[in-house]
Formats: sequence, structure tokens, C-alpha cells
Amino acid sequence: MTFKTLARVAMIAGACTFSLATVQAAEVEGPKVYWNLSTWGKERAFTVGVEYIAAQLAEKTGGNFTMKIHYGEALSKARENLDGIKIGAFQAAQFCNFYHPGKNPAWMVMTMPFLPLGDLEVSMKVREAAMAHPTFVADMANWNAMPYFSALLPQYEFLGKGDAPTTLAGWSGKRVRAGGGIGTAMEKLGSTLTTVPATEVYTGMERGTMDAASFPYTYSHAAYKIHEISDWFTANMSPGTAECAAVLNKDAYAKLPPQYQKLLMDLKPSAYKVQIKAYHDIDEKNLPMFKAKLKEIVYTDDQLKEFRKVAGQPVWDQWVAENKDKFDAQALLDFIVAEADKAIAAKK
Repeated sequence: MTFKTLARVAMIAGACTFSLATVQAAEVEGPKVYWNLSTWGKERAFTVGVEYIAAQLAEKTGGNFTMKIHYGEALSKARENLDGIKIGAFQAAQFCNFYHPGKNPAWMVMTMPFLPLGDLEVSMKVREAAMAHPTFVADMANWNAMPYFSALLPQYEFLGKGDAPTTLAGWSGKRVRAGGGIGTAMEKLGSTLTTVPATEVYTGMERGTMDAASFPYTYSHAAYKIHEISDWFTANMSPGTAECAAVLNKDAYAKLPPQYQKLLMDLKPSAYKVQIKAYHDIDEKNLPMFKAKLKEIVYTDDQLKEFRKVAGQPVWDQWVAENKDKFDAQALLDFIVAEADKAIAAKK
């Protein structure tokens, strides 16, 4: 193709783009801005919230504010997304706290076992409050990042291969993928831990280097096809959750015109509704599939009571002791519990 032909194609494309932009009037006027968001995996329930935000940014600005989501670790390894944000390699990224506890020590409070975050609407209110907490903000400031949007991870459960741990003693010696406080809780049951990114779990279980993996129930197990190589699943263990959030590069955000900054924040409430609905919808699809293919493990009330006794408050106390010299860990934990109690009371 000659240079003249290329120029003609570019001119036609530009004319089409201009035509579309004039047809789709912008609700929010502003300059052309192009952002990149780094994540891993593929489109799934976990990414529905940020996908909604990206689509709404483009729609409401008449295509002037574009945020392109890059999947499959195309821009950065999952464990290095905060590093990429720090150097300005991209303007936004998702990360999970338990991938690198040393990078976000305060955020690890969200992995404490048995926090009352089973209800997704309660969870949303607690996570929003947490992301505005000075200690959370300070953690991200170390990476030139600002907290923005939580993926609202549901409670975790386990899928695994081999002998089903129908009793708590059955976990002894099992090699499990679990991070943060959930991992510590599983250690209390005698499990051996491995913490790998979600994208590496299928291979690990397939090759037999791990026996079970904890993921947000049920969407993540299905998203990474863990059910295809599993024999059983826990249905009511609910050991806890984690915090995977989207953060923004502080410099990139500061450069946005005020109307774009406001738009980013105004989109959050509706994005959370979309996120919550996505999790509910995927559970309705996945649960029948799991039950048809895998052995379902349902623990008794006495077993769950024993699990909480062994791996609840003791794990909280251990985490506070390990972090008390870094920040006021007890005050942060108390804050999370109080916010959860407040959100639960508001729903009654």
C-alpha cells in the first residue's frame, strides 16, 4: 500500500470518527485523554465493574476519555502492577493484596478470616470505607497510587483433587493455595501453603504440586477452569476473602480536568451495582454445574465453630502483633469490624 493510499485511509477513518463523535453528544465535555488499565486473566465477573466504568467514560465524554483494559498480563505481571503504577507505565491497574503482603501491609487486614463480609452490599460499604482510611491511603501512596474501586471479592471456598477433607483433620498435610489471613487459618488446620497468582493455579493442580485452591466462590473457580480438574468443593467453609482493587496513578489523576475526575467518582455507585449483579448471576450458573460434577462438602455447625475457634481470633491477634510497629494494626482491624457492624445494622 502506497503512502498516498495510507493517507487516504487515515483521512476516511478520521472523518468517520468525527462523524460518530458528533452524533454521540458528550454529556461531559473535555479534552482527549487515553488511559491504560493493566490486569490479568480475561473478561469475567471480576472485571465487570471496571469494564462498565471504561464503557461509561467513553460514552459520557463522546469518546474523549478512553480507558483501555489490557488483559492477560499484557502490560505487567499481576504481582508487578503496583510497580508499574509507581513508574507511570500505565494510569490504572488492578492488584490483589495477598500477591505481595510487603507492598500493602495494611490492606492485608481484609484477608483476616471470618470477617463479616459475606453480604456483598455490606462488603461494598466496608471496602469503600477502608479505601478512604488514612492507613490504606498511605500504603498506596508508597506506589504513587490512589485507591479507586474494589472488585468486591465474595467469600472464598476451596476446590481440590484427591481425598475430600470432610473433617477439619482432613486438611492436615494438604498443599493449598491460600493467601493472607486465610492462609494462616489453613495453617492452623495443618495445611501447607502456596501463594501463586490465579493464572498459575490450574497448572499447579494439574501437575499435582498443590491439592486445593481457594478462590472467591464461585466465579473465580470457573473463570480459571479449576472445576475441570477437581474432585470436590467446599460449600460453606467461608474462611474469609481478600482485597483486589483498581488503583489510579496519582499523577495521571491529578492531570485530569476536574470534570473527568468527578465523572470517575460519580460512576462508582452504579459500577458496584453491576459488579454485585455479575457475581449473583454467575453463581446461579456455576452452582448447579459444581454440584453435578463434584463432591460437595458441607461442614456441620460444630465443625465450623471449631474452625473459628482455632483460626479466628488467634489469627487476628497474630496479625496485629506482627504489624503493630508498622501502623496501628489493632485500630485498623477494629475500624473494619465496626464498619461491618454498621453496614449490617443499616440493612435491618
